Amino acid sequence: MPESASRASPTAWSATAPPSGGSPGSTNASACQRCWTRRPAAGLRCGFPPLQQAQIVKLACLEPVAKGLHITHWTSADLARQAVLDRIVPSISDRTVRRVLQHVDLQPHRTRYWKTARLDGQFVPRAEKILWCYANAQRLAREDIWVVCVDEMPNLQVLERSPIRRSTPGHIEQVEFDYQRHGTVNVLVFLVVHSGKMAACCPDRKDARHYIQALRRFRYEHRWLKGAFLIEDGDPSHTAGATANYFAGQGWWRPRFTPVNASWLNQAELLNDAFGYHYLNRQSRGDKEQFIGHIDASWPEYNRLYAHPFEWTWTNRRMRQWYAKHAR
Repeated sequence: MPESASRASPTAWSATAPPSGGSPGSTNASACQRCWTRRPAAGLRCGFPPLQQAQIVKLACLEPVAKGLHITHWTSADLARQAVLDRIVPSISDRTVRRVLQHVDLQPHRTRYWKTARLDGQFVPRAEKILWCYANAQRLAREDIWVVCVDEMPNLQVLERSPIRRSTPGHIEQVEFDYQRHGTVNVLVFLVVHSGKMAACCPDRKDARHYIQALRRFRYEHRWLKGAFLIEDGDPSHTAGATANYFAGQGWWRPRFTPVNASWLNQAELLNDAFGYHYLNRQSRGDKEQFIGHIDASWPEYNRLYAHPFEWTWTNRRMRQWYAKHAR
């Protein structure tokens, strides 16, 4: 396993289960053999004995370059061809290869990204403060103190595609491949952790001045609160001197920064995915004003139709166990 893989961000906290399988780089041949041992071939009837099936699994765990190929990943057709060239089997179909791989839950055609956290002396103290906020969000809300996560979706392209043929019985939606660009828009989102509700705005620029304006507006709209813990990453607009001076001059916002390269501790990233799925994917807008108007109308609808607290199971205890294992 590559060294960076041992520091991969945990996936247990997400409300949405991660897809099965993982990065090809995070699985080696020995791991595949162990998986094969746990799930014996007796339950798979494909016309090939267990030894040949195990050899196909081992082949799928290798990078294609080990066989002198320049392809970036295996397909079932590639594996079938290579298994014959390696004399593992005299012949085999793509479909049979897929059945062999499915039996051990091996998917060499898929990949997932991770972000390697910097496991330095600041990781645990910063993570502890954030995870404490998540664990106590409901209790704090009853005391009129919210836990709020903030994140940006910068430089979203405003694209216009025409025509779009909507789906009809027997036909999926068709979208024109060519598009017209109408500039970019920055979207800043706030997530209220205990309720899962959000707020969004589109600042003209992604800098400290506009970030502070958004913070002031959010505070004014919720001025009846006693305060809010603010979960944010190390974006330059968050760590700028002007932002630090703003936080120092007031006591309402209580900022909590994620560790370096550990922005996955910010639940607002989950919100970005959920909001983007419902309101940003497959959209076509004629200009930036239309796009901004769409954002302004969409986030209240998200609160009405989809908002709920994200399930978060990564506690401080689990974080410390994970850190003790991977910091070595």
